[in-house]
Amino acid sequence: MRKIFIQIMFCMLQLATYLTGQNYPAINHNNLFPVSTITEEGAWCWFADPRVIHYENESGTINSTYIGYIDVHGYIKATQIDHLKNRTSEVMIRSCFQPDDHNNPTFLVLPDERIMIFYSRHTDEPCFYYRVSQTPGDITTLGKERKLDTEHNTTYPSPFILSDDPDHIYLCWRGIGWHPTVARLTIPDEKDNVAFDWGPYQLIRSLKGAGGVRPYAKYASNGKDKIYLAYTTTHPDNQAENWIYLNYLDIHTKALKDITGNGLSVIGETQLHEVDTTPAYKEKYPDAVVDDTPLRNWICELTLDHDENPVMATVSISHDKTSHDYYHVRWTGNEWQKTFLSHAGGHFHQTPDIEKCYSGGMTLDKHNPQIVYGSVPVEGNQGKKYELKKFIVGTDGKLISTEQLTRHSPKNNVRPFAIAKKTADLSLVWMQGDYYDWIVSSVRPQGFPTAIKTNMLLPQDNIDLKKGLKCQNRIGKVTAGKKTKLKTPKSGTFTIAVTLSLDSLAENGELLNFAGLSYGIYPGEMPKPYIRSGETTHISTNVLGNSDTWQHKNRGTDGQWYLPEITQSFHLAISYDGQRLRTYINGLTDQILAIDRLSLSDIHIGGFDGAVENLKIYDRALSQDEIKAGAEVLGDC
Repeated sequence: MRKIFIQIMFCMLQLATYLTGQNYPAINHNNLFPVSTITEEGAWCWFADPRVIHYENESGTINSTYIGYIDVHGYIKATQIDHLKNRTSEVMIRSCFQPDDHNNPTFLVLPDERIMIFYSRHTDEPCFYYRVSQTPGDITTLGKERKLDTEHNTTYPSPFILSDDPDHIYLCWRGIGWHPTVARLTIPDEKDNVAFDWGPYQLIRSLKGAGGVRPYAKYASNGKDKIYLAYTTTHPDNQAENWIYLNYLDIHTKALKDITGNGLSVIGETQLHEVDTTPAYKEKYPDAVVDDTPLRNWICELTLDHDENPVMATVSISHDKTSHDYYHVRWTGNEWQKTFLSHAGGHFHQTPDIEKCYSGGMTLDKHNPQIVYGSVPVEGNQGKKYELKKFIVGTDGKLISTEQLTRHSPKNNVRPFAIAKKTADLSLVWMQGDYYDWIVSSVRPQGFPTAIKTNMLLPQDNIDLKKGLKCQNRIGKVTAGKKTKLKTPKSGTFTIAVTLSLDSLAENGELLNFAGLSYGIYPGEMPKPYIRSGETTHISTNVLGNSDTWQHKNRGTDGQWYLPEITQSFHLAISYDGQRLRTYINGLTDQILAIDRLSLSDIHIGGFDGAVENLKIYDRALSQDEIKAGAEVLGDC
């Protein structure tokens, strides 16, 4: 039966390739569960959500999945899977950021279908950053980076738009006093600016706000008028008896209520609801407490079922932090139903003396939250690795089945996330790899060198680097004040791909001229690429560099910005499809401009001290897959 299923999957892939003209990753015949790589370098924490969204509009013009992550070099990135065009695109959201996995981006679809992306540093800077796509549903068209200042910490942005108030964004995060915080924002205007128009306000206060207390919250909304928050007393590392609570915010009255609708406070108007781990608290607020088991409890995910009942994936950790157990917790309408799923080992990572409460992680199926996907240690032919398992829980609270999904993995599979799509097909993403620390520092410079994997079949363009290649040239060493002119056949679509080594830049940073435009790098400590068209200069959000400097700095969140490690040699690609000009740095989308009627003829390159290698010119716009693959065809102009 297994062999028949694999043969069916193989035939389906062949048919998809034939019908779409796309290549798809091969099925691993040792594993019925297909595994594809989204990126070789990416990670996330599990409290900043949604780290992945799927959006499919009613008119059928948008059907895309957006996956956000950060890597050890401080690059905040996202992959867009366009299911209509069978195309994947990887975008640089921000370079040279604090290299910390707490800083993964989160997504929000705006009423006009543009995509808004939030991100922030880990606790040590009072602001959020965000970018908004300029085209509905297309994050390759991100606008300029904007900054939203606050007076308090910012970590784990979780944004919502609710149908009863479609003109505002409700943003939740860990902020005031390291506690759950909420604010209402205006929708981005024509310049992408937003502002707070209610809040920020602290939602609750735990243990009287004692020093070091920081509740960990997960949020979910009913999409209409309520935001639910499940949270802990504090960090489980810091308290052996760490309870779990659940409240919801009514956006009309601003009342914070327990699961049965009893009022606890009015946000921004009355005294904060005081949370504790005492018998007196539970006696007074029995319907605010989800789990008072005397263990180090933590939350992996919160969602709502079809009846708007909250469902959670939680973990209970022993007092010595060596034993982790997974649970499914659901509000039945009358009580909290708790189901044991599996022993989950201990901490998943390679460093024995820190973060002993880091479980492999769980996620809930958004179509049927009675299904849980968890990361559990399993013996395989690669030794003991964290593999993904599927757990199904009956409505009576009994565990119906357990199924192992990944097998014989070379590295740990952790922190899974189930994507909410219109259809109920399984779409999982997760981290795979070694993990040493949540931040890059001199103590553990390896940080979090994981990849992002998925069971989705990722489209891959057919790569033909001979097609449309008009010339190739290795210019070699170049010097300031002198440019090389290359004549090329006239073309209304084109790609220029080249490897540049920069020893020093001219005063204006110009690198090449083409089609009436100039491309360059502004010199200085924070060099940024630019495109100049006449009197208009379009400057990239991203610095030409990385955050590897942090490998030599003290471990911690001290608010410092360190100068980037400047990229001296990089691969540049500039493509034009007749409507949009795109630039790519080392294969990642950097800038995009809407420009009509460009025509490539002569190219002038140089004017800086350094080298020009492997210059290739095409009379077509290469895909990002082709640009990443690089050119291998040799020849001269």
